Amino acid sequence: MNSKTTGIWFAIAAALFALIYIFEHFLRPSAAESPGLLPELRPPAVTSVQVIPSGSLEIRADRTNGVWLLTKPFAYPAQPAAIEALLDALQKLTPATRISAAELRSHHDTDVEFGFEPPRISLVIEAGGQRRQLLVGNKTPPGDQVFLRVVGVDGAFVADADWLRFIPPSANDWRDTALVNANNGGLDWIVLTNGVKAIELRRDATNHFWRMIRPFPARADAGRITDALQHLQITRVTQFITDDPKADWAAFGLQPADLDLWLGHGTNFISAIHVGKSPTNDPTQVFARRERWNAIVTTAKEPLSPWRGSVNDFRDPHLLELTAPVAEIEMHGQTDFTLQRQGSNNWQVVGEKFPGDAENVQEFIKFLAGLRLAEFVKDVVTVPDLPAYGLSTPSRRIILRSVAGDTNAVIADIIFGATQTNEVFVKRADEDFIYGVATADLSRMPDFESDWEFRDRQIWNFSENDVSQIMLHQNGKTRVMIRTGPNQWSLAPGSQGIINPPAIEETAHRFGGLTATYWLGRNITEPEKNYGLNTNNLQITFELKSGEKRTVDFGMEAPQAHTALAAVTLDGEHWAFVFPPVLYQFVLSYLTIPANVP
Repeated sequence: MNSKTTGIWFAIAAALFALIYIFEHFLRPSAAESPGLLPELRPPAVTSVQVIPSGSLEIRADRTNGVWLLTKPFAYPAQPAAIEALLDALQKLTPATRISAAELRSHHDTDVEFGFEPPRISLVIEAGGQRRQLLVGNKTPPGDQVFLRVVGVDGAFVADADWLRFIPPSANDWRDTALVNANNGGLDWIVLTNGVKAIELRRDATNHFWRMIRPFPARADAGRITDALQHLQITRVTQFITDDPKADWAAFGLQPADLDLWLGHGTNFISAIHVGKSPTNDPTQVFARRERWNAIVTTAKEPLSPWRGSVNDFRDPHLLELTAPVAEIEMHGQTDFTLQRQGSNNWQVVGEKFPGDAENVQEFIKFLAGLRLAEFVKDVVTVPDLPAYGLSTPSRRIILRSVAGDTNAVIADIIFGATQTNEVFVKRADEDFIYGVATADLSRMPDFESDWEFRDRQIWNFSENDVSQIMLHQNGKTRVMIRTGPNQWSLAPGSQGIINPPAIEETAHRFGGLTATYWLGRNITEPEKNYGLNTNNLQITFELKSGEKRTVDFGMEAPQAHTALAAVTLDGEHWAFVFPPVLYQFVLSYLTIPANVP
């Protein structure tokens, strides 16, 4: 072994001895709990953070009015969570041990040995006019701890190195990757240009419905706007391309842009983006730029597609929106009538003594609210245009009001006109537009042409305990069943056959709440011809203990619906209705007279 090699090995051994000596004598953790390395640090009060890596560009973020912005090496919105994660880690940073100034002076070239000259990283924290600088040196030989020095504080420290993961490798790691300001709770106007026309949308401060202001006033599609905003909120930058303020925007399709989107509240602008063409090597991405910033980025193309629609794509596709609960429905058609809400959800047919059916009324309102437009037929309509669409003498007119009897409380006034091909022309009295509604959709509208069709479908209400007997008439035969107690029934003298008392009890219970599936006719004429009602068909009469009788006459069967047509007398009028299918199966099983019974 030559003298040169021997010298190298001697130097290595001396360095290892020195490190061991330092760790044994100066770096051994104290049993007492150490205070934080920056005990005065309060993250909420911090206004500036500088990260100065050795040999790299300085990264600086400043907080103004609660908003973090990168100011070096370029200006751009910052990620608050990333910055605050570093501040939180620094606040919790506790040294494992401290090396005094005297101990440092006892070693030759201590700053170089511990990595403080130059420091690997310099951190500068400003808060409340105070400035603290932390120098990050070398890691200890095991690699899980790091040497630190606080400028202005004597000595040095050794601390866990895990917190270093919060230091950004580059300024891009602290960039906000959102395309728009995420705090859009107060957003109430949108202006977008995705072609030759600008579209302006505004949200009403009272009912929060969206309306189109430009290119013409119209109701807007709240569902599409909400969906498009949600996609916009979660869309992120995929790559930062350039921050050069002299970059050629036209080369990226950004001057003019394919899509400009401005968002605001009141008179304040909140955020805006400009979207250009796709990179030649990736059609799923597009170039974009946030207003006020030079950075050109790429982002996914698909989430922005809802904003690329035509003017009509942003219009409300529904015939009406319910801006308030409906209290009155005025119907004009084959007959004219009005329904009015009584109390919270009871309805009355005006001029009639019978109550309205709340379920049918709500079904009707729900249908109207969900009725979608098939076409925007004509946007500028004058009175001379109406006859061509059958709207000068409408086939039907429906007026919804939020206050009964108040002509100034109209929610919607809908006029139905002529049918052409597969659509019906429709117009709202408060708009100049003519719409087309698909005949297939309109055919599903509950066919209420007369007030009696809105009668409450519950026919009567009694308990099985109120029943004294049940009388059946069928094909010239009669059977009487007498109730003798709970679940106890017997045949009256002269009646023959076999009965099932518990089943008859259940059938009587269900008959007590008899409800029509829907009404077929009021004051019916030609009952046999129209409904199959005749004296040979089944008739069931429930005689109550009070002496009152409740009678149902059955007509023709409806096999596909597993039921039959039936009739009752209510308020002196003969009403036909569709009998409830489930109860009809009980009738067939327990309340008929078999042909082989005398």
